[in-house]
Amino acid sequence: MNMMRAYRLYMLAAMLTAATCGVSAQEMNSAYFTDGYSYRHDMNPAIGNEANYFAVPVLGNMSVQLRGSLGVGDIFYKNPYFGMPGHANAKKTATLLHPAISASEALGNLDKGANTMLFNADIAILSMGFKGFKGYNTIELRERAHVGVSVPYDFFEFAKEMKNKDYHFDDMGLKAWSFMELAFGHSHQVNKNLRVGGKVKLLFGEAYANVSMSGVHAQLEGDHWLIDGKARAEVNMKGASFKEKVEEYKSKPGTYKKVDGVNTDDVKPFNGFGMGLDMGAVYEFKDFSVAWLNGMKVSMALTDLGFISYGNKMVAESSGNTFRFDGFNNMAVTKDSPYQDIDDQMDDVKDRLTDFANMENKPEEGGGSTTSGIGATLRMGVEYPLPMYDKLAFGFLYTHRYGGDQYGWTEGRLSANYKPLKWLSGGLNVGFSTFSTEMGWVLNVHPGWCNFFVGMDYMMGKTGKSMIPLDSNVSVSLGLNITWGGKRQNVKH
Repeated sequence: MNMMRAYRLYMLAAMLTAATCGVSAQEMNSAYFTDGYSYRHDMNPAIGNEANYFAVPVLGNMSVQLRGSLGVGDIFYKNPYFGMPGHANAKKTATLLHPAISASEALGNLDKGANTMLFNADIAILSMGFKGFKGYNTIELRERAHVGVSVPYDFFEFAKEMKNKDYHFDDMGLKAWSFMELAFGHSHQVNKNLRVGGKVKLLFGEAYANVSMSGVHAQLEGDHWLIDGKARAEVNMKGASFKEKVEEYKSKPGTYKKVDGVNTDDVKPFNGFGMGLDMGAVYEFKDFSVAWLNGMKVSMALTDLGFISYGNKMVAESSGNTFRFDGFNNMAVTKDSPYQDIDDQMDDVKDRLTDFANMENKPEEGGGSTTSGIGATLRMGVEYPLPMYDKLAFGFLYTHRYGGDQYGWTEGRLSANYKPLKWLSGGLNVGFSTFSTEMGWVLNVHPGWCNFFVGMDYMMGKTGKSMIPLDSNVSVSLGLNITWGGKRQNVKH
């Protein structure tokens, strides 16, 4: 098993897994300016609600969110052989490596740099907000997980075309971390113009993983390729251990122990501790001499500023030896020999990954800790109600997620927000992000005893089998919360 084939299968499996995961998330940028939406404090802790609320278990807030420049539709295509004579067993789906799919079609939608797929899971176990202590307060217990996959354009070009040129895959990798968060928030009206707020978060680390490749270089020599570079995996998970088995070296005499998976039978729930902080402010122009400024609000927030130290580090690393590579096999999704069914291919990923460049356990480098951030995010917003019709307001929200060149992103969202009734609000918006341009919308019903909302930051486009979105920028959010004690004049934000 060669290194590039194993890594390719690993990446495809990771992307497919991310695309099919249902997640609960509490950050919906489309609702940042929506009157009565209960969870605006998660985007800016200075924003206080008009009413107390309690999240209905399971239904409190449910959504599916994916972001990135790489979608499932960029990897899987309709099999050109499907339904053709002589291919009775051909399935509908093939990967971009199928020889009947042209290079221009397979590579045309990919970014020339890093192609990424990101997803965030944020499950609210408990969420409530209430007025008191001369402000608005929130208590939340949440389970959170983040995954980022990055694959460079050169990798896809190499796999599809294998031109007579040098290829470099240094920005290929996967990073994932999970933790439980207990957050206490408070917002306070300082004066008639300014409102400030913050949250203190206790973070209980669970697992962390970082798989990366460095110095990977493919060079044509004669009729085959020489590939060198290193792969490294760092995993922090209490009670886990690498599975190992003895193998013979292929390039020299002797044997070695290779990593053959991760044993999770004795995994413990928590594996580290950290702290986080959210800070925010909202300034509303009131009684200004410049009349047209009155009613405008500007806001700014920095959320998820913090870190977690994960213990019990395990390290596996490849030898870095140069090896010969003769090409890729056809990856059409059929049952015809010698090609595997797509389900068999995904099931086989674990075995193929263990052969990924002869990954070996490095116990001398393990046992320590890994400190990681939790995804700091900056938001800046401007909202302006029409002076002649204050039920309609326009807003612009700038969002930047810190994560480096591979996993960070930036978005600007322009919205029109409408509240025709005291208990009904919503709006339409368009977002311009690092990854795409998409339309969003939100509808929020808040009659006083409940808060029901539904919306999308990114509308779902074409879907595949089992409603798998083919585009990686998808967001569907809805929820139901019990509310009480709300009076519009009590809390201003």
